[in-house]
Amino acid sequence: MKFLHTSDWHIGKTLKGRNRLDEQRAVLGEIVRIARDEQFDAILVAGDLYETSAPSAAAQELVVRALMALRETGAEVIAIAGNHDHAATFEAYRPLLKAAGIQLTGDPRPVHDGGVHSFDARSTGERVNVAVLPFLSQRYAVRAAELLAGTPADNVGQYDQRVRDILDHLKSGFTDGAVNLVMAHLTVTGGAMGGGERAAQSIFEYHVPATAFGAEPHYVALGHLHRRQSLPAACPVHYSGSPFAVDFGEQDNTSVVLSVEVTPTTPAKITDLPLTAGRKLRTVHGTVAELVGRADEFGEDYLRVYVREATRAGLREEIQEALPNALEIRIDPEFAAPVTTSGGDRAVADRSPGELFASYCAERTVEDKRVQALFARLHDEETSGV
Repeated sequence: MKFLHTSDWHIGKTLKGRNRLDEQRAVLGEIVRIARDEQFDAILVAGDLYETSAPSAAAQELVVRALMALRETGAEVIAIAGNHDHAATFEAYRPLLKAAGIQLTGDPRPVHDGGVHSFDARSTGERVNVAVLPFLSQRYAVRAAELLAGTPADNVGQYDQRVRDILDHLKSGFTDGAVNLVMAHLTVTGGAMGGGERAAQSIFEYHVPATAFGAEPHYVALGHLHRRQSLPAACPVHYSGSPFAVDFGEQDNTSVVLSVEVTPTTPAKITDLPLTAGRKLRTVHGTVAELVGRADEFGEDYLRVYVREATRAGLREEIQEALPNALEIRIDPEFAAPVTTSGGDRAVADRSPGELFASYCAERTVEDKRVQALFARLHDEETSGV
């Protein structure tokens, strides 16, 4: 039997104020075409369908239409909430999408109440069990572990142990003679960041070792890290990565969806299926004259431009006129005049909240990294609306 694994669509994501909905529509259209051609038994969407927890109506319509189009290929469609999604909204729409044949899960659930979705593969008639684990925040990890695994909070260890307990509970829904899969939205220890993730919900205590999945799953479909990668484990553990470059930090990532072929008695065979619909992101350097001279070379790529000459009146306008897809224009640090406050530090406006808090801690000789980790997590939760 055959599955398609995708994740981290981030529909509604803008880049430096540029609306990318048409581009995202093209990317999802390409995924639907692949699904039609390949005739998968199931489509696994491992979280972060949206960029924000309050997506626009246009973003919601695009995602719903994509899920329905995937379902119309005849495949089972199973999707979970990521850290960018609003879990409660997913749960509210769960009954409606279930009526359309789409399995949508926002919160961790017990095995017999949606935690494991079981069906017979249309290609072979064999049983498939998919254990689903949406993104689990540190805030709700204890509650979820108590609900699903029956583990008292005072006996539960750190975040990774709570996730292990939940995974052990979900795997109790696996059956012999079936293909047993896990789909989760989380960070595996040692995984490489793609460049556009929320750091506070990806590192610090928000990671689990690949050993947490055990040897029972035939395949583990992960979302959250935007770079296509596999992790060494007793079973196949893979991130599909985002299907397009979400931010300039991801400009060198390869965009794919994964085709997974497996039987109850043979190892999973994974094939990368490339995606080409997303626009490329590119960082370029040069003088104004050099950059203008290369305009044809850049084509439709979105650009982050570093100008290798000192700032002057009209420089930005010259770049924007010649390179309308230049979304970010900066002076190369080698040519930039230092901007300081009266105290000699970089201007507050040029520093991130994390940098400002680190300076605050340094001024007060607070050297505990856990304090900065907590600040990063709380800042991320407040600004993300999750």
